[in-house]
Amino acid sequence: MIRALCILGLVLTGPAWADETRVPQSTAEISLSFTPVVKRAAPAVVNIYARRIVNTRSSPFSDDPFFQNLFRDFGVPRQRVQNSLGSGVILSEDGIVVSNYHVVAEATDIRVVLNDRREYSASVLLADEESDLAVLRLEDAPDMPALDLRDSDTVEVGELVLAIGNPFGVGQTVSSGIVSGLARSGTATGNARGYFIQTDAPINPGNSGGALVDIDGRLIGVNTAILSRSGGSNGIGFAIPSALVAQFLKQAKAGNTSFERPWAGLAGQQVTADMVEGLGLSRPGGLIISQVHPQSGFAGDIRPGDVITTVDGQPVNTPAEMLFRMSVAGNGADITVTRVRDGRAQEVTLALAAAPDNPPRAQTVTPDSAAIPGVTLSTINPAVLAEYDLPLGATGVLVDDPGQIGARAGLRAGDILRSIDGVEITDTAKAEDLLLNARGRLSLEVQRGTQRVVMRFRL
Repeated sequence: MIRALCILGLVLTGPAWADETRVPQSTAEISLSFTPVVKRAAPAVVNIYARRIVNTRSSPFSDDPFFQNLFRDFGVPRQRVQNSLGSGVILSEDGIVVSNYHVVAEATDIRVVLNDRREYSASVLLADEESDLAVLRLEDAPDMPALDLRDSDTVEVGELVLAIGNPFGVGQTVSSGIVSGLARSGTATGNARGYFIQTDAPINPGNSGGALVDIDGRLIGVNTAILSRSGGSNGIGFAIPSALVAQFLKQAKAGNTSFERPWAGLAGQQVTADMVEGLGLSRPGGLIISQVHPQSGFAGDIRPGDVITTVDGQPVNTPAEMLFRMSVAGNGADITVTRVRDGRAQEVTLALAAAPDNPPRAQTVTPDSAAIPGVTLSTINPAVLAEYDLPLGATGVLVDDPGQIGARAGLRAGDILRSIDGVEITDTAKAEDLLLNARGRLSLEVQRGTQRVVMRFRL
């Protein structure tokens, strides 16, 4: 409504506002706009130029779905410089900046340019591909303009917002819109997974990492993706909520170089309408638990069949929302969970912790004398389950990296070795011993997603 009034040059007042119009009566009314908000927020939004060196190979099989893995090392290796352009937000006066992971991932050189054209080098303090967030520090930067964080849990659909960034590299640009949706999970593109704020404020390539601010100039989200068939903004953009950004900032200041997520050790699904009566609920909503890992810290209080409806007073309906709420709280914190069991709701307090590395993953690389040398293996434990997003019931040994020979043999990163020559394997020591002593023929039983594959080789 405010935007419409500005365009028309009219101010409508009184209870019968739909029938009354009048000429603006003051300079303030004539100049009514987002200008004060932009002046407050824009200096803290920066442009980020990242450069990385990538190795490429020219192969005639690069587009072939079958042969591309078998011949991925075919061709002469070449190095080339890859540049990326994005945006970032200054969050502290000492020069800490937040942006998207995909903007600065594996960068060898990062330059940050402020709105007043000052330029600084930056280094990555903490980066996380799954959340698509990265925290940077500007080098030798004096006092910086910084944005205040607003708790994104207080944001409501319909609020006016501004998206500030550097779309298409044309320079800092401001676009306006509203919050058009909350609790959007599983809708963003790329590697980002989780929970997002949806906005119709235009977000285009280059806006990644930029600021989504409210009308007070406070950060409510970091722009990360658009939903588009053409690559341009169609009015559906996504921002990572500031509540998660605050936890990233906290861990970066504590010295973490990777983001530490709490681990629930739970599997479940959204409650649908046809489940309501049997679960004793009044309406669809919540997360019904189907599996609890034996090493889960929640195992004593949550069991299969329970329905989790809220975490710290906030509703949860999907595993992504549950993970978001836990990530916002952080390891070492206690959360209050509302569970419904046998039709009765009860609040329980649960302690959050990282996935235990027990039994030890004992990561190893098979030696040159092994049947398949150069394969990096890890024993599957809760930490590996969480890191690779494996099913809770997964057991065996994980292929972290198949190596050159393993890749040619058909192994892939993420494969689970279940048995070698018919012998079940549960740890890397057993797998390495069997590969060292294989003679004549070799048989591998591999779990790949939902499929089981048997590979046979003549040695």
